Amino acid sequence: MIESNQLQAIIKGYPYRVLIVDDDAVQRALEQEILQPPKYAVTEAASGIEALQLLSNQAFDVVLLDKRMPGMDGDEVCRRIRSELELELLPIIMVTGIGSSGDLSCSLTARASDFISKPYYPEELIARLDSAVKHKRLTDQLDSAESMLFALARMVEAKDKNTGDHCSRLAHISVVLGRALGLEPEYLIALRRGGVLHDIGKLGIPDRILLKPDKLTDDEWKVMRQHPEIGARLVKDLKSMHLTLSIIRHHHERWDGGGYPDGLKGKDIPLLARVFQIADIYDALSNQRPYKSALSREQVIEIMEEEAGKGWRDPELTRKFLDIVRQRPHDLELQHNVDDDLGSDLFASIVNPGELNWAVG
Repeated sequence: MIESNQLQAIIKGYPYRVLIVDDDAVQRALEQEILQPPKYAVTEAASGIEALQLLSNQAFDVVLLDKRMPGMDGDEVCRRIRSELELELLPIIMVTGIGSSGDLSCSLTARASDFISKPYYPEELIARLDSAVKHKRLTDQLDSAESMLFALARMVEAKDKNTGDHCSRLAHISVVLGRALGLEPEYLIALRRGGVLHDIGKLGIPDRILLKPDKLTDDEWKVMRQHPEIGARLVKDLKSMHLTLSIIRHHHERWDGGGYPDGLKGKDIPLLARVFQIADIYDALSNQRPYKSALSREQVIEIMEEEAGKGWRDPELTRKFLDIVRQRPHDLELQHNVDDDLGSDLFASIVNPGELNWAVG
C-alpha cells in the first residue's frame, strides 16, 4: 500500500541515487555527464566487488551495470545482488554493446531488470533510468507485513482512548524537527514510521498492566519496560525498518544514561531516537490527558528546558526544537486535511475504532 501523500512529499525532489558500475573510466565519466545533479546523485564503482561493497552499505534507487567487465562480469554481479544481498526489487539496467539473444538470455537469467545497448542517446538512458526509479520508489512502499504492523500499532493506540491522534502528531512533529536538522529523506521517513510504531511492543504487554488506571507496581513496571525490546523484535527482520528500529528500541533511553532498556548515554543513543524523544515529550506536555490539562506554550518550554538542564534530554536538540516552538509553532500542528496516517486505512478495514471494546485481562 502506498503509505501517503505526505511520504511522497518527503521524497519528492530527492535525488535519484544511481550506482554506475563499469571498469571503463571514460564510460563512467560519460554517464556521469548525462546524469547531472540535482536530479541524480551518482556513485561510481570500477568493479563488481566494489559495487557489492557499496550496495551492502548504502541505499540506491538503480544500478547501471556494464555487462562486460574483467574478473566479475555484469551477469555475476547481478546474480550476487539478487541472491547474496537479497535486493530483489532493486532495478538493474544492464549496459551492453552485445546484442546476441544468447547473451541477453544470460542476463535475463541473472535477473537484470532492463537493457540498454551502446551506443545510446542520452535521452534514452534518462528515460529508462527514470522509469525504473519511479517504479522502485513505489515498490519500496509495498510490504504487506509492514502494512499489518502499522495497523497493529494503530490498535495499540486505540486501546488508550485518551491519546487521540498521538501517533499521527508524533509522526508529524518528528519530521518537522528532522527537516530543521537537515536530515536526509530516508531518516525523515524513519521518523514518520517511528511515530506510529514506537509503542508496537505494547502488543506483548498484558492488558491488566497496559490499561491499569492506577499506579503500576514495581513488578508491573518491569513488565511494561519490556515493550521497546518486544517492539524491536517485531520489526527487526523487515529491511525497510532498519532505521526505525533504533526509535522503537531506544525511545526511552535518557541522555544521562538513566533510561531503558540498554541504559545508553549521550550520543550513544541513536540520533533518530533522540529526535523522537523530543517530539514525544512535547506532544505529552501540549495535549490534555485525564490526569492533566494541556500546558501553555510557555509552560512546555520551561519544562523542556528544565529536563534538558537536568541531563535527561539532548541539550542541543532541545534548543533547536524550542527555537521552532518559539518562532513557528504552527508548523508543529497536525494538518488533518493531509492523508498522513500510516496503517489507518488497513486498521479501519479491520475494525471500527469507535466500536472497540477492549477487555482488561
